[in-house]
Amino acid sequence: MKKLNIAIIGLGNIGSHLFDYLSDNKKFLTEKNNCIPIVKYVSAKNKKKKRKIKIKKDQWLSNYLDSTKLKDVDLIIELIGGAEGPAKKLVFQALKNKKHVVTANKALIAKYGDQLAKIAEKNRVNLEFEASVCGGVPIIRSLKEGLIANKISKIYGIFNGTSNYILSTMDKQNKSFNEVLSDATKLGYAETNPTADLNGDDVSSKLKILSSLCFNSFLNNKIYVEGIKDIDKADINNANTLGYKIKLLGFAELLNKKIYQRVHPTLIKKDSYVASIDGVLNAVIVDGTPVGQSTIQGEGAGPAATTSALISDISSILRGNIKFPFSLSNKERKKLKFSDISNRSFSAYLRFEVIDKPGVLSNITNIFSKNKVSIKRLVQNPDKNKRSSSIIIITHNSKDKYLKKILKIVAKKNYVKRKPKLIRIDDN
Repeated sequence: MKKLNIAIIGLGNIGSHLFDYLSDNKKFLTEKNNCIPIVKYVSAKNKKKKRKIKIKKDQWLSNYLDSTKLKDVDLIIELIGGAEGPAKKLVFQALKNKKHVVTANKALIAKYGDQLAKIAEKNRVNLEFEASVCGGVPIIRSLKEGLIANKISKIYGIFNGTSNYILSTMDKQNKSFNEVLSDATKLGYAETNPTADLNGDDVSSKLKILSSLCFNSFLNNKIYVEGIKDIDKADINNANTLGYKIKLLGFAELLNKKIYQRVHPTLIKKDSYVASIDGVLNAVIVDGTPVGQSTIQGEGAGPAATTSALISDISSILRGNIKFPFSLSNKERKKLKFSDISNRSFSAYLRFEVIDKPGVLSNITNIFSKNKVSIKRLVQNPDKNKRSSSIIIITHNSKDKYLKKILKIVAKKNYVKRKPKLIRIDDN
């Protein structure tokens, strides 16, 4: 029976869970893959940290980079994280030294995936990254294998469990953004520094990877990114009144031979499938020909879901097939045109908090007509005690650049009490 010697680099929650799983399920994985997985070495930043797993003395590497040089290592699993520093050094060196690599590192793949794929291809080793996107949702393998017959025109969905938990809990429990963020941190759904989740960077990295796989293109940084930090209870309540839910969505679409990548809070119809995905769940929707629309949902993060994805990649390597990291060889991947969204048209929700005095509403509607944006629906909620008014406008489909321009013009008016809001609407 063939053997595959593994080095796990990084022993946080995920690394420890994976070590445990490989120890407990060695026989099962061997039967499934006709090859014995052996955890030969491990390395971690803090060797003395108390862990629930039992590691033998001779399994410890004092220097994590030794794993790239040792002859008795076939596969390196990188669970350090981050696009730079030790993770980058480890993966580049491992591939150059003809070691297979499995990683859960979306930031690294989104930034250096093209370079790493080239090295892996040249050295005939595997670079697998199923766990880098949406945890236990097997979207990468689906795109590479299950949906291989399809021409994909669009991929979108909920790719971040933290932001989805925050938005759906604000809605269900009528709590403020900061209250729910505090709860999410206590429950372990949000990192102690949740910036990448809240500002859309996490979704952006995942979307770039998915985009590349869907359209057989190289990774591209032309992407519109907006997070959820400015969403408040009033927006959630207004959305409900108007028949919508607010979700942080990522979209990649191929239109007229151009790819558009965008990440932003989106109003979606209450009765749509995506609106029902709550808590830390992720959902990915793929539009393709001939399959039509496919949807995969599941746990987007956490040790168990991530281990499920890592084992999928490890099993692929145990079976002994050398595959191109992005499905096609470097020579066959395309340099497609990526465009910004300024000329794309969207229906949108705009909210203005203003001083309640005559002439304000007509001034705002005048700005809309001057900038080629027609109004579909207008709701005015005056607050007599505060002598203020909340004006909510739903627009017809209008170019993004005109919507943004209106926001800028109105923001400068002296009747505006707070920064105006713009949330795009997806009516599909």
